[in-house]
Amino acid sequence: MQDLLEKIDKSRLPRHVAIIMDGNGRWAKEKGQDRLYGHFHGVESVRNIVEGAGELGIEYLTLYAFSTENWDRPAYEVTGLMELLVETIKKEAADLKKNKIKLHVIGDMNMLPENARKELEEVLEETKDNATMHLIMALSYSSRWELVNAVKQIAFDVQAGKVDPATINQDTLQSYLTTSEFPDPELMIRTSGEYRISNFLLYQLAYAELYFTNVRWPDFRKENLYEAILDFQNRERRFGKTSDQLRPEPVTH
Repeated sequence: MQDLLEKIDKSRLPRHVAIIMDGNGRWAKEKGQDRLYGHFHGVESVRNIVEGAGELGIEYLTLYAFSTENWDRPAYEVTGLMELLVETIKKEAADLKKNKIKLHVIGDMNMLPENARKELEEVLEETKDNATMHLIMALSYSSRWELVNAVKQIAFDVQAGKVDPATINQDTLQSYLTTSEFPDPELMIRTSGEYRISNFLLYQLAYAELYFTNVRWPDFRKENLYEAILDFQNRERRFGKTSDQLRPEPVTH
């Protein structure tokens, strides 16, 4: 792991890393356990990756913890996940404060059980002045929900005379998204061998580098994060330009 860490160029880190934490259920099934067993062990991965990202100096880390579609899972699993969420928030609050990590939540918090919402709101308040790192939890989140909600709010503001439709541009839409205060992710990681974005930050990932690994989320650790970042640093980010345009002009005398 130390060898990987030494290869990382700290001056070229992605400011914002987003992760789809996939594979908890399959990991548990492979061990002859129920799905909640996998979710329980996935919490340790969250703790390890938040620590690893903080040690590297990554400013923003978004974790896709629970999608809008996940509400359709078996009732016992949803209930168990919500209980685990509340328990984890309680346990991790002190460490977030100690490490100066500011917690954010994106998604439809109104769909969360009242006790989960209450615990989240308390930690959001307790960490609001922290600035070392921003941890963004996507809970009851879907990108299509977010985009529809943004369009509705723009329409209401146009109707109220607050927005001139002729002036609407990309910046306008971005300002209505739940992620408006964060830079777009430069690196998106998905675990467990799936090659989909699954309704996650569809607008924000427009120019992100996508990294897929077969490692199940409960097995994902700092060294796996380092591998993803090294892969990111070996790519050429052109943003529509050519490779030649990105090369510095030769110095002439």
